[in-house]
Amino acid sequence: MINKRIKGNPFEQYEEVAEGFNDMLDVLHPYFHSETAGGLDLGTHGSVYDKKIQNMEAFLRPLWGLGPFLTQNDSPFLAKYMEGIIAGTDPNDPNYWGIVQDSDQRIVEMASLSTLFLLNKEKTWMKLSQEQQKNVHAWLIQANDHEIPANNWHFFRILVNSAMKKCDMSYSQEQIDKDFAMIETFYLGDGWYFDGVPTQIDYYVSFAIHYYSLLYYKLVPEDEARGQRFKERAIQFAQTFKYWFSATGAAVPFGRSLSYRFAQVSFFSALVFAGVEALPWGEIKGIISRHLHHWMQQDIFTPEGLLSVGYYYQNLVFAEGYNAPGSPYWAFKTFLLLAVSKEHPYWQAKSQPLQVKAKKYPHPISRNYYQYSSDLTHALMFPAGQFINNQSHANSKYSKFVYSSIFGNSVPKSNYWYYEGNFDNCLALSEDDHYFRTKELGNFFDIKPDRIVHEWSPWSDVHIKSTIIPLEGCHVRIHEVQSARSLYLYEGGFSTPQKNSDVVQRKGTASVTNAIGYSKIESIFGFEESSVVRTEPNTNLFFPATLLPHLKVKKASGNYLLVSVVTGLLPHENAQSVEIKQSSGQLTIKQSETKIVVALAGGKDEDEQGNK
Repeated sequence: MINKRIKGNPFEQYEEVAEGFNDMLDVLHPYFHSETAGGLDLGTHGSVYDKKIQNMEAFLRPLWGLGPFLTQNDSPFLAKYMEGIIAGTDPNDPNYWGIVQDSDQRIVEMASLSTLFLLNKEKTWMKLSQEQQKNVHAWLIQANDHEIPANNWHFFRILVNSAMKKCDMSYSQEQIDKDFAMIETFYLGDGWYFDGVPTQIDYYVSFAIHYYSLLYYKLVPEDEARGQRFKERAIQFAQTFKYWFSATGAAVPFGRSLSYRFAQVSFFSALVFAGVEALPWGEIKGIISRHLHHWMQQDIFTPEGLLSVGYYYQNLVFAEGYNAPGSPYWAFKTFLLLAVSKEHPYWQAKSQPLQVKAKKYPHPISRNYYQYSSDLTHALMFPAGQFINNQSHANSKYSKFVYSSIFGNSVPKSNYWYYEGNFDNCLALSEDDHYFRTKELGNFFDIKPDRIVHEWSPWSDVHIKSTIIPLEGCHVRIHEVQSARSLYLYEGGFSTPQKNSDVVQRKGTASVTNAIGYSKIESIFGFEESSVVRTEPNTNLFFPATLLPHLKVKKASGNYLLVSVVTGLLPHENAQSVEIKQSSGQLTIKQSETKIVVALAGGKDEDEQGNK
């Protein structure tokens, strides 16, 4: 069982971060066996790659933390890892990791091994015999001979070749340059990249592209011009990326690979490692330490103390096909901090609160509109124009109207019943009140100073313009629908825990109040029913059992307007009233001193320019 002291760990001083890391690493000790050197069997569920590669991944991923730790410390795990590395790269050993294929998961896992050598050449590479070095080189350099996806994977080959260069083995500078050229095509500006496709802007920008860029900047200083460019971009990126975190340390759950959990903050660890003060050291320290402490309060460990596949609890429903039992140890990337000298000013700095310039921040380059509660304890993201093909639950992970650090978000267990889909924060449509469709990528999007606009078509003859207006403590959703078919339409609010909840259902309004906060949805125009549904268990990332306030209407074919107000508040917050009036082809929305006018029926604001 994981050491209970980890829940009280503030993760502020070097010794505290090292203690937390070792608490998590030590539970792996019983899984190391000489007869299966180079592999750890941590579970039984399947993935898109076979059991042997799963076990190799589980063995190598903890190196993201052990490699940094070894730069300033000794560890009994080093001998176990050297034994496994020698066996895994020896083609005559029964535990050989195997011949690499195109787009092979083994190429992903080469990155942590390469980083181990880059950080600890004397303790690791130099302890190998000449024959063993040749075997390691031959296994790693296979990456140069295979096709890989056009995304962050190109950094894996960069790390392999950079490590072999440092270890005085043959490598390909031409391959390094080609891979960097590919990475460069992902750059958007203001420090932001997309990961392979322009519609995927998620945590991979931080814990992959920027993380590896900063590793390269620090560990390959001779490539001065390229490293300086990476440094400047990381500084720019940090100014916006911090909006993905709340003042409590919680991050907004968005996109794929959320089972990597506290890797969400590893970009900031990489800043410290690279000596790049993109934000004041105290502010960076506050972001990292609060984030790690927050995660230790969640049910992220199995009874044996292993990191589980899941988010706030063990959950395979939302997982991707590449989430094997050892995959969550990608989170150890955050422990790059352990390679930072104990004399570094980061360790001397006092943790500072999160600082933001504005509580509403539209940022079209990252395809997001960011918003905070008044005290910054609730972070929200309103994405637009995001989606990725060939990933599980892509609609839910990229295309909802809003994502919350307090209420989380949900994925469907099936799309047959509304309660099974847990369609929170989206408009779900059905022809038969059974099979539902929600927004995917859409045809058009726009992020303006006061609104987010989506135009999308769940069927070829159904066209919807959805305008989202973020307000204080709530947001307005406006759907202008043109449909050639009759439909059932459900508007979902924020899912919230079932336990000890007070439910209110009255005409036009549905709400749930509990210890987490207050979730409410109110019909302004167009909806006929309001209700709270008990959703299928294990569909929400935060809470195993939830309630979902929602609105519903059945509409014949034609053109119509649906307008609602969706509220999500913390217990200490008070709701502010919203007034919405329709006249002369427009809606006028008022809250306190704020007044926003939205043109309807295809009308365009004079300055409206969108993105297709």
